[in-house]
Amino acid sequence: MKFSKRNIDALDIPIRDCFVWDNDLHGFGLRLSPRGRKTFVVQYKVGRRNQRVTMGQFGVLTVDQARKDAKILLGEIAAGKSPALTVKNNRTSPTLTEINERFVKEHIEVRLKPTTQSDYCHSMRKYVLPVLGNRTVMDVCHSDIVKLHLDLKHIPFQANRVIGVLSKLFNLCEQWGLRKQGSNPCMHVRHYKEPRRNRYLDKVELERLWAVLETAHLGGIRSLYAVRAYKLLILTGCRLGEIRTMKWDYIKGTRVEFPDTKTGYKRIPLNDEAMDVLRQIPRKHDNAYVICGSKVGQPIVNLQKTWRKIRVLAKLEDVRIHDLRHTFASHAVMGGTPLALVSRLLGHTQIATTMRYAHLADEELAKASQGIGELVGSNSAQLKDNNASHLRIVK
Repeated sequence: MKFSKRNIDALDIPIRDCFVWDNDLHGFGLRLSPRGRKTFVVQYKVGRRNQRVTMGQFGVLTVDQARKDAKILLGEIAAGKSPALTVKNNRTSPTLTEINERFVKEHIEVRLKPTTQSDYCHSMRKYVLPVLGNRTVMDVCHSDIVKLHLDLKHIPFQANRVIGVLSKLFNLCEQWGLRKQGSNPCMHVRHYKEPRRNRYLDKVELERLWAVLETAHLGGIRSLYAVRAYKLLILTGCRLGEIRTMKWDYIKGTRVEFPDTKTGYKRIPLNDEAMDVLRQIPRKHDNAYVICGSKVGQPIVNLQKTWRKIRVLAKLEDVRIHDLRHTFASHAVMGGTPLALVSRLLGHTQIATTMRYAHLADEELAKASQGIGELVGSNSAQLKDNNASHLRIVK
């Protein structure tokens, strides 16, 4: 019979143990017991005798999982390896939930920066473990990863990040001897195209947002630390994580020095407006952070909730917090600041990253060129008019 969930569910309970076999994969079968138990098996020959290996119970294993395991096992048998050892390895292989603990302790907490640690843990906790957490490391195959990626197609950026995290995890599993070398199931998963956002606030929008921030308390906004964080993001072009975790001792006069950002050490000047905002922030004796959280000695955790209220008040529902950084960079470029200096202000390690703003510089150059053209054009027209007034018509 063709093995499928519907067909197996429809099988009657036999009087005695019996077997049914899959039409598509020779040697892949199902043992039926009088008690109603249905167990996947693999049958093969040793000499002239049939040998069977129990794979697992139907309901615990899906048909697709059992068929995939059977193919692996039959391949091992064909290569002359012990099926009992293969089954034992499958049974003792840790689940993704179990191996994630080692992933966190030996890689995430040791190798990654705090913001990246948070991103990795979020990807595993929200997107991977609810779907694949009970699967063993050896059991996960390419089709599982493709399906997970497809299920996240509505959030393409996050879908690609999840595959990146899983790819690193399975590379480590190979190093730890938990999978064969070169068996990473994330290989050849084609990433979604990620349309780059270039949203920034124009002068009118920026003035409207600033007015809302100045009167936030009148709009029911309680977290004044959050409001000041948004102001600093606008005035410095820093990343959200940099402002959120900035400490008072990072501020050296009219500069701020971040010892370890996403791209390493970073030092930027603080303009007069940013210094005014800092002076307005109440400093707590038991908290080293500039943007304090509700817990003693800790920075603010979540700036998204308050931001959603702010952008509604400012009628900027499509603007993300990160767009404030784009706004800083865009206005710097449009104001004539060279891209190399903007790159340093943003903390980019490569000028190529800053080149996304180059079109704004081109637009300003085009405006300047047009202005010169109009000036010359108007002068030329005036000269023509003057010359025409002095000409006489000779008959």
